[in-house]
Amino acid sequence: MLRDIGASSIDDLFAIIPEEYRVKGDLAIPRQMGESEIVDHFKAAAAKNANGYASFLGAGVYRHYRPVIIDTIVQRGEFLTSYTPYQAEITQGTLQAIFEFQTMICELTGMDIANASMYDGSTAAPEAVMMAMRVTGRDGVVVARTVHPEYREVMHTYAQHREVSSGVAAVEVGYGPDGSPHAGRVDLAALEAAVTDETACVLVQSPNFFGVIEDVAAIAEIAHKKGALLVVAVAEAVSLGIVRPPVEADVVIMEAQSFGVAPSFGGPFCGVIAAKEKYVRQMPGRLVGQTTDKQGRRGFVLTLSTREQHIRREKATSNICTNQALVALMATVFMTVYGKEGIKELALHNLAKADYAAKTLGAHGTLLFGRSPRFNEFVLQTEEAPEWMNARLLEQKIIGGVALKRWYPELGNATLWCATELTTREQIDAAAGWWRRLRRLLWCGRKEISPQRTRRAQRTLEWAQEDRKME
Repeated sequence: MLRDIGASSIDDLFAIIPEEYRVKGDLAIPRQMGESEIVDHFKAAAAKNANGYASFLGAGVYRHYRPVIIDTIVQRGEFLTSYTPYQAEITQGTLQAIFEFQTMICELTGMDIANASMYDGSTAAPEAVMMAMRVTGRDGVVVARTVHPEYREVMHTYAQHREVSSGVAAVEVGYGPDGSPHAGRVDLAALEAAVTDETACVLVQSPNFFGVIEDVAAIAEIAHKKGALLVVAVAEAVSLGIVRPPVEADVVIMEAQSFGVAPSFGGPFCGVIAAKEKYVRQMPGRLVGQTTDKQGRRGFVLTLSTREQHIRREKATSNICTNQALVALMATVFMTVYGKEGIKELALHNLAKADYAAKTLGAHGTLLFGRSPRFNEFVLQTEEAPEWMNARLLEQKIIGGVALKRWYPELGNATLWCATELTTREQIDAAAGWWRRLRRLLWCGRKEISPQRTRRAQRTLEWAQEDRKME
């Protein structure tokens, strides 16, 4: 073979790779394991999971109960090992599952069409933005700072090699400060000033990264007045059980992880793009449609696949080459099991838990944006550094909120907390109790307390000493 292709050795095939980047010698790969060793290895890895911990993490990934029937269905060989359903005659089960997924997503979001799924919510965001660019012929984008910071980072990554004058996410609009009429929500005045005749779309998230519900109708009016599309992101899908769907939007993107998909250390998840029917030709990914065969029997087929693997590259809407069919199936089973009333009840449960947690934990800090409507997340601000507090809480098997300083330095020692149906009242009370004790300990550490100080200070010191003895 080497002779026929004109190469003198196998090394000639790698000549294009600079010498300093070539691997020399053996790779540092552990030796192969026996079956019993593999079992032990994964048992040890599983033991690192946070079993028995109370978690208040959210920020785009949420802990919800997963009905056991989900794994029973998705682990069937017909679904677990299936490939892209190109041959409709032998893949009706997979195609129908995708069709049902699309249908339920449309019902939830209030849109006309939904695709078969995207990789996740973060990649759906830039895909929707580029979709808006194709529809409008414009390249300006206005993005709210209340959109998930990592969604915005992915958008910047997508934009790096696109030949557009302004670039994706070039204009970011801030939010109302605490105590203002639009606290924690998009600053509507700033948004109106930022949207121009060159704006392709406005991207907002609701509930946003702070857990606050945006005024989608008002935002849509501002965007549409300038001929721009409105793209609404939904990171917490369960919120649609009680929050009015963003029907004023032109495109809705969503992370469907909350629908029966475990956090799984960050993925894989399931992204969604849904839109008005008139934009169907500009949707990325693929769509499954319903039809009938020669005998008039109901059937399902791949109806639209405007991706570069199927059509000419310059005509493709996206280079996304697949969809999260198996993960989308998890979401489909979840939505089927819960049903319309079940998802509503689940959402109400989340709302009640978060409200109790915000009031209980907020007694030991400042609850930011507390007057704005929210779902199952809230922001707390404290005098103490979040890293110190979270490290101490972790010692008590409590995983605290996400520190916001790296994305929102103006909020100082603020953390984002979440409570779902899996968060118990006992866990909330325990977190609040330990937070109170830690603040006492920290206060005592700051003060020089001596026997000559006031009786009140002495009593506080005694409380702190008692708390140190608690397990």
